[in-house]
Amino acid sequence: MGATPDPLPPSSGQPQGRLERLLLGLVAGVLALLLVGLRGGLHPAAPLERLARQSPELDTALSDGRPTLVEFYADWCEACRTMAPAMEALERQHRGALDVVLLNVDNPRWQPQLERYAVNGIPQLEFFNASGEAVGRSIGARRPEELQTLTTALLEDQPLPMLAGVGASSDLATAAVAPAEAPISPRSHG
Repeated sequence: MGATPDPLPPSSGQPQGRLERLLLGLVAGVLALLLVGLRGGLHPAAPLERLARQSPELDTALSDGRPTLVEFYADWCEACRTMAPAMEALERQHRGALDVVLLNVDNPRWQPQLERYAVNGIPQLEFFNASGEAVGRSIGARRPEELQTLTTALLEDQPLPMLAGVGASSDLATAAVAPAEAPISPRSHG
C-alpha cells in the first residue's frame, strides 16, 4: 500500500493559531457592533424614512374625509430629521383620524406640489381640514408640543394657534386685489 500524501502546506506562511482566530473574530464583532450603532441601530429605517414610506398619497389623503398634515422635507434636512420622531408619534397617536403625508422636495415627482404650495424652505407643513381645504401653513422646525397643539386644532376644526411661522392659507384666485391706483408696498401703513 502506498503512503498517504502529506497535506499541502499553507501558502501564506504559518497557520493561524486558535488564539489569533479568536482575536480576529472578536475584533470583527466589535467593528460590526460599532457600525450598527453608528447607522442608527437595528431599525430598518430612521423615523423620517419610515413615515415617508407609510404616508398615503396626497390626493387620497385630501379626499378621505380626515384632516391632513403635509410635510415637505428632505433627507439631508437636519430640522426635518429632528422633527421626525414627533411627527411619527403624532401619526401613530391619531392614526385613522389624521393623515400625515410626507413629500420629499428632492423627488421630481413632487415638483407640481412644490410649485402649488410655494415651497421655498423646509420643513414646511401644510394643514388641510377634513374637506381637503387648506387652512394653514407652518415654515420651519417645530417642537413636539407645538406639533401637538397644531394637530389638536386641526382635528378639532379650530383655527390654528398663533405661533411664529404659522399663518392661514388663502386661495389666490379669490383673494382681494388692491386697486392699481393705490399700490401697497411694505412701507405703506395703510
